[in-house]
Amino acid sequence: MLEAEAEVPVSGRQVEAQAALERRPPELVKVGGSDLAEYVPPDAEAIGVTRRQFFNRSIILVMGLALTSFGAAVIAYLWPTPKGGFGSKIRVGNVSDVTAKIEASAGFLYLAEGRMWITQYPSSALEKAKKVYPASMMAGLEAGVIAMYQKCPHLGCRVPSCATSQWFECPCHGSQYNQVGEKKGGPAPRGMDHFAMEVSGGVLTVNTGQIIQGPPIGTNTTGQEAEGPHCVGGTHH
Repeated sequence: MLEAEAEVPVSGRQVEAQAALERRPPELVKVGGSDLAEYVPPDAEAIGVTRRQFFNRSIILVMGLALTSFGAAVIAYLWPTPKGGFGSKIRVGNVSDVTAKIEASAGFLYLAEGRMWITQYPSSALEKAKKVYPASMMAGLEAGVIAMYQKCPHLGCRVPSCATSQWFECPCHGSQYNQVGEKKGGPAPRGMDHFAMEVSGGVLTVNTGQIIQGPPIGTNTTGQEAEGPHCVGGTHH
């Protein structure tokens, strides 16, 4: 029987050298004749700047979208698209029918849909009217009617008619207007505001989206005086 080969003693230095070799990373293999680029860790400060820029821009974008939406909502609120009723053109009806309704209502026809009063306008006053009222009202005046906004130009109270005086008389502060809305007394700065009117084929259409500022103090195209006792206050001044 052969003797067992004698074990070759291994020094501590050899063991450490072998362990060091095993811990070394594998060598990079050349690809296409060039070495791979050496890995460079990202700059933490640069990453921070990039992140801040991203968040800042995101915040600005969100704020911009919010402001745009808010602005659109405000515009829609301030300039709504009329779909009938006050603020739109209202087809009142045939002038002959409107006149009959005015007479049946003791001289004053109120239409809540348009927040307006409609009364008769005398043909004898047309020449004076042309010097005071704009062309947008003349078609209605020539047809014998006039449309007025219900609000008092003083502080905005709704002005009712007075059956006895045949005037409009405001119960809030006593302003008085003749049957066509021209100021006769009280603190109002002018006559009642009017609406533009159109007449086509004998049909009256009132544009409540076009309010015409009332005539100045002293305007009296019809010459109408109070026809009976006042509903508000005493005599006019």
